Amino acid sequence: MAIAASELILNPDGSVYHLNLRPEHLATTIITVGDPDRVDSVTEHFDTVEFQTRKREFHTQTGTYKGKRITVISTGIGTDNIDIVLNELDALVNIDLEKRIIKDTLTSLEIVRIGTSGSIQKNIPLDSFVISEYAAGFDSLLHFYDNNAIQDLNISEALVEHTNWSPLKSKPYIVKCNADLYQKMNSDQTVKGFTATNVGFYGPQGRVLRLPLQDEGLNDKLASFNFQDRPITNLEMETAGIYALSALLGHKAVSMNAIIANRATGEFSKDPSGLINKLITYTLDKLVQ
Repeated sequence: MAIAASELILNPDGSVYHLNLRPEHLATTIITVGDPDRVDSVTEHFDTVEFQTRKREFHTQTGTYKGKRITVISTGIGTDNIDIVLNELDALVNIDLEKRIIKDTLTSLEIVRIGTSGSIQKNIPLDSFVISEYAAGFDSLLHFYDNNAIQDLNISEALVEHTNWSPLKSKPYIVKCNADLYQKMNSDQTVKGFTATNVGFYGPQGRVLRLPLQDEGLNDKLASFNFQDRPITNLEMETAGIYALSALLGHKAVSMNAIIANRATGEFSKDPSGLINKLITYTLDKLVQ
Protein backbone atom coordinates (compact mmCIF):
# COMPACT_ATOMS: atom_id res chain seq x y z
CA MET A 1 0.00 0.00 0.00
CA ALA A 2 1.29 3.45 -0.90
CA ILE A 3 2.24 5.80 1.91
CA ALA A 4 -0.23 8.69 2.07
CA ALA A 5 0.77 12.20 1.03
CA SER A 6 0.03 13.44 4.56
CA GLU A 7 2.55 10.96 6.05
CA LEU A 8 5.41 11.25 3.57
CA ILE A 9 5.40 14.89 2.49
CA LEU A 10 7.31 15.81 -0.64
CA ASN A 11 8.13 19.19 -2.14
CA PRO A 12 7.06 20.03 -5.72
CA ASP A 13 10.51 19.01 -7.00
CA GLY A 14 10.18 15.56 -5.41
CA SER A 15 12.53 16.29 -2.49
CA VAL A 16 11.68 15.30 1.08
CA TYR A 17 9.82 18.03 2.90
CA HIS A 18 12.18 19.34 5.60
CA LEU A 19 15.62 18.42 4.27
CA ASN A 20 14.92 19.52 0.69
CA LEU A 21 16.91 16.52 -0.62
CA ARG A 22 16.34 14.00 -3.39
CA PRO A 23 17.92 10.53 -3.35
CA GLU A 24 20.72 11.45 -5.76
CA HIS A 25 21.89 14.18 -3.39
CA LEU A 26 22.75 11.73 -0.60
CA ALA A 27 25.91 9.70 0.05
CA THR A 28 25.68 6.51 2.11
CA THR A 29 28.22 7.93 4.58
CA ILE A 30 26.76 10.87 6.49
CA ILE A 31 28.24 13.27 9.03
CA THR A 32 25.73 15.12 11.21
CA VAL A 33 26.50 18.35 13.03
CA GLY A 34 24.23 20.53 15.12
CA ASP A 35 25.22 23.98 13.91
CA PRO A 36 24.32 24.78 10.27
CA ASP A 37 27.51 26.87 9.99
CA ARG A 38 29.61 23.88 11.00
CA VAL A 39 28.77 22.13 7.73
CA ASP A 40 31.18 24.52 5.98
CA SER A 41 33.81 23.72 8.61
CA VAL A 42 33.64 20.08 7.54
CA THR A 43 33.41 20.51 3.79
CA GLU A 44 36.25 23.03 3.62
CA HIS A 45 38.43 19.92 3.93
CA PHE A 46 36.72 18.22 0.97
CA ASP A 47 38.31 17.76 -2.45
CA THR A 48 35.04 18.71 -4.15
CA VAL A 49 31.48 19.74 -3.23
CA GLU A 50 28.91 18.57 -5.77
CA PHE A 51 25.67 19.68 -4.12
CA GLN A 52 24.42 21.96 -1.37
CA THR A 53 21.07 23.14 -0.09
CA ARG A 54 19.74 24.90 2.99
CA LYS A 55 16.25 24.97 4.49
CA ARG A 56 15.52 26.14 8.02
CA GLU A 57 18.21 24.67 10.30
CA PHE A 58 18.94 21.85 7.85
CA HIS A 59 22.07 22.69 5.83
CA THR A 60 23.38 19.90 3.59
CA GLN A 61 26.45 19.51 1.41
CA THR A 62 27.64 16.42 -0.45
CA GLY A 63 31.11 15.99 -1.87
CA THR A 64 34.26 13.90 -1.68
CA TYR A 65 37.09 13.67 0.83
CA LYS A 66 40.15 11.77 -0.39
CA GLY A 67 37.93 10.12 -2.97
CA LYS A 68 35.15 9.06 -0.56
CA ARG A 69 31.68 10.50 -1.13
CA ILE A 70 30.25 11.99 2.07
CA THR A 71 27.15 14.00 2.94
CA VAL A 72 27.31 16.54 5.77
CA ILE A 73 24.03 17.72 7.28
CA SER A 74 23.14 19.98 10.18
CA THR A 75 20.37 18.79 12.49
CA GLY A 76 19.89 21.80 14.71
CA ILE A 77 19.58 21.12 18.43
CA GLY A 78 17.62 18.35 20.09
CA THR A 79 16.12 14.94 19.41
CA ASP A 80 12.90 16.43 18.02
CA ASN A 81 15.00 17.52 15.03
CA ILE A 82 16.73 14.13 14.99
CA ASP A 83 13.32 12.52 14.45
CA ILE A 84 12.91 14.59 11.28
CA VAL A 85 16.45 14.10 9.99
CA LEU A 86 16.74 10.33 10.53
CA ASN A 87 13.31 9.51 9.16
CA GLU A 88 13.80 11.66 6.05
CA LEU A 89 17.33 10.33 5.43
CA ASP A 90 15.95 6.81 5.64
CA ALA A 91 13.10 7.68 3.31
CA LEU A 92 15.59 8.91 0.71
CA VAL A 93 17.29 5.52 0.47
CA ASN A 94 14.63 3.03 1.51
CA ILE A 95 11.36 4.35 0.08
CA ASP A 96 10.55 4.68 -3.61
CA LEU A 97 9.42 8.31 -3.47
CA GLU A 98 7.53 8.16 -6.78
CA LYS A 99 5.54 5.03 -5.94
CA ARG A 100 5.49 5.84 -2.17
CA ILE A 101 6.31 2.25 -1.24
CA ILE A 102 9.11 0.70 0.82
CA LYS A 103 11.84 -0.79 -1.36
CA ASP A 104 12.42 -4.55 -1.43
CA THR A 105 16.16 -4.07 -0.86
CA LEU A 106 17.07 -1.75 2.01
CA THR A 107 20.19 0.41 2.31
CA SER A 108 22.08 0.85 5.58
CA LEU A 109 23.58 4.31 6.05
CA GLU A 110 26.79 5.04 7.96
CA ILE A 111 26.06 8.01 10.28
CA VAL A 112 28.67 9.82 12.37
CA ARG A 113 27.75 12.70 14.65
CA ILE A 114 30.40 15.35 15.31
CA GLY A 115 29.39 17.56 18.21
CA THR A 116 30.39 19.46 21.31
CA SER A 117 29.74 18.17 24.78
CA GLY A 118 30.43 18.69 28.47
CA SER A 119 32.10 16.07 30.65
CA ILE A 120 30.71 15.28 34.10
CA GLN A 121 33.77 13.25 35.13
CA LYS A 122 36.87 14.99 36.54
CA ASN A 123 39.15 12.47 34.86
CA ILE A 124 37.92 13.34 31.34
CA PRO A 125 39.88 16.47 30.52
CA LEU A 126 39.00 19.46 28.42
CA ASP A 127 39.86 19.22 24.73
CA SER A 128 39.55 15.42 24.63
CA PHE A 129 37.45 13.30 22.25
CA VAL A 130 34.74 11.06 23.71
CA ILE A 131 33.30 8.36 21.47
CA SER A 132 29.90 7.26 22.76
CA GLU A 133 29.63 3.50 23.18
CA TYR A 134 26.24 3.90 24.87
CA ALA A 135 23.72 6.73 25.09
CA ALA A 136 21.00 7.38 27.66
CA GLY A 137 18.02 9.31 26.31
CA PHE A 138 16.23 11.55 28.81
CA ASP A 139 13.81 12.74 26.14
CA SER A 140 10.72 10.73 25.15
CA LEU A 141 11.42 10.22 21.42
CA LEU A 142 12.06 6.48 21.45
CA HIS A 143 8.94 5.77 23.51
CA PHE A 144 6.76 6.78 20.56
CA TYR A 145 8.14 3.84 18.55
CA ASP A 146 8.03 0.06 19.03
CA ASN A 147 11.41 -0.15 20.70
CA ASN A 148 11.95 -3.05 23.12
CA ALA A 149 14.30 -4.88 20.73
CA ILE A 150 16.95 -2.14 20.86
CA GLN A 151 16.81 -0.93 24.48
CA ASP A 152 19.14 -2.09 27.25
CA LEU A 153 16.49 -2.34 29.94
CA ASN A 154 18.92 -3.55 32.63
CA ILE A 155 20.95 -0.34 32.46
CA SER A 156 17.79 1.75 32.27
CA GLU A 157 16.33 0.19 35.42
CA ALA A 158 19.63 0.57 37.29
CA LEU A 159 19.84 4.25 36.30
CA VAL A 160 16.27 4.94 37.41
CA GLU A 161 16.95 3.34 40.79
CA HIS A 162 20.32 5.02 41.30
CA THR A 163 19.02 8.52 40.54
CA ASN A 164 15.61 8.09 42.17
CA TRP A 165 14.29 9.23 38.80
CA SER A 166 11.06 11.22 39.02
CA PRO A 167 8.07 9.38 37.53
CA LEU A 168 6.96 12.73 36.10
CA LYS A 169 9.93 12.62 33.70
CA SER A 170 10.27 10.39 30.66
CA LYS A 171 11.88 7.08 31.60
CA PRO A 172 15.51 6.97 30.36
CA TYR A 173 16.18 4.70 27.40
CA ILE A 174 19.59 3.16 26.75
CA VAL A 175 20.88 2.36 23.26
CA LYS A 176 24.29 1.15 22.08
CA CYS A 177 26.17 2.47 19.07
CA ASN A 178 26.99 0.30 16.08
CA ALA A 179 29.92 -1.91 17.09
CA ASP A 180 31.62 -1.95 13.67
CA LEU A 181 31.50 1.82 13.29
CA TYR A 182 32.73 2.25 16.87
CA GLN A 183 35.80 0.14 16.10
CA LYS A 184 36.40 2.10 12.91
CA MET A 185 36.36 5.46 14.72
CA ASN A 186 38.06 4.41 17.96
CA SER A 187 41.77 4.91 18.70
CA ASP A 188 44.19 5.85 21.46
CA GLN A 189 43.08 9.44 20.87
CA THR A 190 39.52 8.77 22.05
CA VAL A 191 37.87 8.10 25.43
CA LYS A 192 35.15 5.45 25.67
CA GLY A 193 31.91 7.23 26.54
CA PHE A 194 28.45 6.69 27.97
CA THR A 195 26.63 9.81 26.87
CA ALA A 196 23.51 11.29 28.45
CA THR A 197 21.25 13.02 25.93
CA ASN A 198 19.25 15.75 27.63
CA VAL A 199 15.97 17.33 26.59
CA GLY A 200 17.29 20.87 27.21
CA PHE A 201 20.46 22.88 27.85
CA TYR A 202 19.74 24.65 31.13
CA GLY A 203 17.57 22.92 33.74
CA PRO A 204 17.79 19.45 32.16
CA GLN A 205 21.59 19.68 32.33
CA GLY A 206 21.60 21.08 35.86
CA ARG A 207 22.27 24.73 34.99
CA VAL A 208 20.64 27.31 37.22
CA LEU A 209 20.07 30.89 36.11
CA ARG A 210 16.78 32.02 37.70
CA LEU A 211 14.73 28.83 37.80
CA PRO A 212 15.14 26.27 40.60
CA LEU A 213 15.58 22.60 39.66
CA GLN A 214 13.33 19.66 40.44
CA ASP A 215 16.41 17.63 41.45
CA GLU A 216 19.44 19.74 42.35
CA GLY A 217 21.60 16.67 42.79
CA LEU A 218 20.86 14.98 39.46
CA ASN A 219 24.24 15.70 37.83
CA ASP A 220 26.05 14.31 40.88
CA LYS A 221 23.89 11.19 40.73
CA LEU A 222 24.64 10.78 37.03
CA ALA A 223 28.36 11.25 37.66
CA SER A 224 28.36 8.56 40.36
CA PHE A 225 26.37 6.05 38.29
CA ASN A 226 28.43 3.13 37.04
CA PHE A 227 26.98 0.04 35.39
CA GLN A 228 29.48 -2.78 34.93
CA ASP A 229 32.40 -0.36 34.71
CA ARG A 230 30.49 2.01 32.43
CA PRO A 231 30.17 5.44 34.06
CA ILE A 232 28.16 8.21 32.42
CA THR A 233 30.78 10.48 30.91
CA ASN A 234 29.21 13.49 29.23
CA LEU A 235 26.04 15.46 28.48
CA GLU A 236 24.66 16.65 25.14
CA MET A 237 21.35 16.75 23.24
CA GLU A 238 21.27 14.46 20.16
CA THR A 239 23.20 11.19 20.48
CA ALA A 240 20.54 8.92 22.01
CA GLY A 241 17.99 9.93 19.37
CA ILE A 242 20.47 9.20 16.58
CA TYR A 243 21.34 5.80 18.08
CA ALA A 244 17.71 4.88 18.71
CA LEU A 245 16.32 5.66 15.28
CA SER A 246 19.41 4.34 13.50
CA ALA A 247 19.08 1.02 15.32
CA LEU A 248 15.34 0.80 14.58
CA LEU A 249 15.85 1.65 10.90
CA GLY A 250 18.90 -0.57 10.36
CA HIS A 251 21.57 2.13 10.02
CA LYS A 252 25.00 2.31 11.63
CA ALA A 253 25.65 5.23 13.97
CA VAL A 254 28.34 6.55 16.28
CA SER A 255 28.79 9.87 18.08
CA MET A 256 32.08 11.78 18.35
CA ASN A 257 32.12 14.39 21.13
CA ALA A 258 34.55 17.28 21.50
CA ILE A 259 34.77 17.99 25.24
CA ILE A 260 34.66 21.78 25.46
CA ALA A 261 33.51 21.94 29.10
CA ASN A 262 34.08 19.99 32.30
CA ARG A 263 31.04 20.44 34.52
CA ALA A 264 32.76 18.72 37.45
CA THR A 265 35.63 21.24 37.55
CA GLY A 266 33.83 24.27 36.09
CA GLU A 267 36.34 24.65 33.25
CA PHE A 268 35.70 25.67 29.64
CA SER A 269 37.96 25.18 26.63
CA LYS A 270 40.13 28.14 25.62
CA ASP A 271 39.87 27.16 21.94
CA PRO A 272 36.61 25.31 21.24
CA SER A 273 36.72 26.09 17.51
CA GLY A 274 40.23 24.66 17.21
CA LEU A 275 39.15 21.54 19.08
CA ILE A 276 36.15 21.00 16.80
CA ASN A 277 38.38 21.35 13.74
CA LYS A 278 40.74 18.71 15.13
CA LEU A 279 37.79 16.36 15.69
CA ILE A 280 36.55 17.03 12.15
CA THR A 281 39.88 16.11 10.57
CA TYR A 282 40.23 13.08 12.88
CA THR A 283 36.76 11.85 11.89
CA LEU A 284 37.25 12.41 8.17
CA ASP A 285 40.56 10.55 8.16
CA LYS A 286 39.05 7.63 10.09
CA LEU A 287 36.16 7.40 7.63
CA VAL A 288 38.50 7.01 4.64
CA GLN A 289 40.87 4.52 6.25
